[in-house]
Amino acid sequence: MKWEKCSTELSATLAAATAGSPAQKRMMFGCPAYFINDNMVTGVHQSNIILRLSEADRRSMFKEFDEAAPFEPFSGRSMKEYLALPAVVSDNSTVFQSWLSKAFG
Repeated sequence: MKWEKCSTELSATLAAATAGSPAQKRMMFGCPAYFINDNMVTGVHQSNIILRLSEADRRSMFKEFDEAAPFEPFSGRSMKEYLALPAVVSDNSTVFQSWLSKAFG
C-alpha cells in the first residue's frame, strides 16, 4: 500500500471538532492525533479519520456502516481498538460529533 499524505481537509474538520475539548494535539504518522491522558482517542491517517472506541461501539459502527474498517497504519497491522471512519460519518457533522463524543468517553 502506497503512503499518502494526510488529508488537510480532514485535519481541519478534526481540529474544529476537537476545539475546546480536553484533548491535546500531537503528530503521529505525520498527521494530527488527539490524546487524553496520554491515550490517543482520534486522529487523521492518510485519507481517514480514526477513532478509538469501545468494543460495543466498534460493533455498532461496523453494523451501521458497511464502509467502516479496522484502522491499519500498515497493511495487515491493525490497531485493535481503533477504526477508520467511513466518509458518510466524517462528512456529516452531527453524526461525526456523536461518534467523536463516544471516543472521548
